[in-house]
Amino acid sequence: MTRRRRGAELERALLDAAWDELNDNGYARFTMDAVVKRAGTSPPVLYRRWPDRDALVKATIVHVLKESRPAVPDTGNLREDLLALMREIATSHVQLVTVMYAHLASYYRETGESPTGLFDPVATGRAAALDALYERAVARGEIAPERLTERVKTLPFVLLRHEILSTFAPVPDHVLEEIVDTIFLPLVR
Repeated sequence: MTRRRRGAELERALLDAAWDELNDNGYARFTMDAVVKRAGTSPPVLYRRWPDRDALVKATIVHVLKESRPAVPDTGNLREDLLALMREIATSHVQLVTVMYAHLASYYRETGESPTGLFDPVATGRAAALDALYERAVARGEIAPERLTERVKTLPFVLLRHEILSTFAPVPDHVLEEIVDTIFLPLVR
């Protein structure tokens, strides 16, 4: 007899199954039935939590981004904090970023959503993590807080994502340094 999963354990199993389905087959072939089968559960269990596949895809993306979010470094200096975080993303998250954008292209077309809406930095905890990194830099006097608009805060990571999606490969250190040293830091100092 198999043990019944409940609560957070069940939800995690459903979201993991949904991610595996999305990763293996893309959004175009993503179905609630396939997730049910992969998770080894019944349709009512899935539909009680998410009414349709779009809601499940959104929840799945938030789940995966929360689970894969790297720790925010605290090296004592903004440049090194940014480079350490970007190095982690640039090496260990290349496949994740690539899969999310490639497999979700049809999601964007069908729903009219943009990648920005799907990868909500507040829901995934990324906004709070970056805010902590920047607040430490402001407290150390490294950057001017009035220059930290939401767009400027995310700029190094938008450029990093662009590099990953342009090459589908880990981003070299000299590119990360160029993003931080010649583009980002001059904007905030």
